[in-house]
Amino acid sequence: MTVDLPMSPNVAAAFDAFPPSARERLVELRALIFETAAATPGVGPLTETLKWGEPAYLTEATRSGSTIRLGVTRSDPPRCAVYLNCKTTLVEEYRAAFADVFDYEGNRAVLLDPASALPRQAMAQVVAMALTYHHRKRNAA
Repeated sequence: MTVDLPMSPNVAAAFDAFPPSARERLVELRALIFETAAATPGVGPLTETLKWGEPAYLTEATRSGSTIRLGVTRSDPPRCAVYLNCKTTLVEEYRAAFADVFDYEGNRAVLLDPASALPRQAMAQVVAMALTYHHRKRNAA
């Protein structure tokens, strides 16, 4: 399933500001976020905005999940980063489920090499877990 959603000028400018080596992968991640949201029960529509000048995806309508933000690391060469709220247990959950699939930055990001193949199935699970984080925590309580 491919989702072709328009991008606001501000968000498009943020993607254009990323290094060319990372931009294509980040646009691919954007599409995967929207595809996963559409396929995940209870998530509802996403709000695409900028946080700290980077594209961010929120479940404002349902409040089912935690914000996902896309960016690049400051390392050389830059790596793609899927940033999450560091006060959640999301990265800890990802490390347990996907130890051999992804690299991580502390408790705040999943890191991807833009030159390597995207592990789509695992990344879709990462996205779904973030987009349902609050819903899952409420149901577990």
